[in-house]
Amino acid sequence: MTTVAFIPVRGGSKSIPGKNIRPLAGKPLVHWVVEAALGCARVDRVYVATDSDAIAGAVREIADPRLAVVGRSPETATDTASTESALLEFAEAHPDFDRVVLIQATSPLLTAADLDRGLAELDAAGATSALSVVRQHRFLWSVGADGLARAKNYDPVTRPRRQDWDGELIENGAFYVTSRAALLASGCRLSGPTLAIEMDPETFVELDEPADWLVVESLLNRRDAFDLTAAAREVKLLVTDVDGVLTDGGMYYGPDGEVMKKFSTRDGEGLARARAAGIEVAIMTGEDSDIVSARAKKLGIQRVFRGAKDKVALLEGLLAELGLGWHQLAYIGDDRNDFGALARAGVPACPRDAEPEARRLARFVCTRDGGRGCVRELVDALLSARG
Repeated sequence: MTTVAFIPVRGGSKSIPGKNIRPLAGKPLVHWVVEAALGCARVDRVYVATDSDAIAGAVREIADPRLAVVGRSPETATDTASTESALLEFAEAHPDFDRVVLIQATSPLLTAADLDRGLAELDAAGATSALSVVRQHRFLWSVGADGLARAKNYDPVTRPRRQDWDGELIENGAFYVTSRAALLASGCRLSGPTLAIEMDPETFVELDEPADWLVVESLLNRRDAFDLTAAAREVKLLVTDVDGVLTDGGMYYGPDGEVMKKFSTRDGEGLARARAAGIEVAIMTGEDSDIVSARAKKLGIQRVFRGAKDKVALLEGLLAELGLGWHQLAYIGDDRNDFGALARAGVPACPRDAEPEARRLARFVCTRDGGRGCVRELVDALLSARG
């Protein structure tokens, strides 16, 4: 089954002018949901549909072969046009997918983990459609034609306590999922047996008014603090780079080529501890060196990727093979070839002496340099956080 993400954004926002590319917590608003979609292991391709050259340019700043910017007709980009009109236009023009995830850019609190979990639950349930919701313990009222208020979802005489009441499920507008066939048949983003995917209560906030901006930015900044304990509990796979991580980056050459790399026994012990704790381990390097294979054999590591020029693609294949999402990956790297993996992994890490961009992308920066036990330090932190 081919699953695509569809993100409609237009340039004519009235409530918050230019909001789709306005910086939010350090990046353009639309980047948050695009990166969430790209980080979802079950999404094969991500499409952003826009009528704005400025938005298209901002989206293309994210370099990923699975990301495409497509146009939308003026009729689907007006203030009164429905989201369905843009979604149907896209589906009719792109017959090469089976399922679509509609994502709204005004929900930047959406994560790849939310999408991974939602699609997994949908597959398990065998439903046709799904939508994201939050659970709210709110008492709803309406005002009738006589001007009097009436309770809609409870009896004031027997007012329930919070712990005795399941509350209400409310759409948060983050994402919707349906099959292409159901969409074209019904003309609606939801049809047939529908599954509700619960998200964190804080994701109820959408960016519709200027006041929402401050709330969401605060939530993103707080989330950006990174909770290693929560992230470590999700980790099922640890992948490490070699040069500059398992080694100090030095390459020792003789007349016939490379003859030596220096590895740390501490890192070897760390990788053994990770495997003993049930974490899959793999080695991935851009160099094509027999020395790497020899070291992996010594450590009993079977998953070795040499000459890895496109690490993101290789990792996507490995994650799919293991049935995992990006949020279940801990990746440690130090240089340009690692940036894509660091931007997607649930626990991105780097040695202390990594390149500045790698340090910016990493959420766990080791106190040790490459080749001096940094991988052991990462493993110890993961296992300690997991208790």
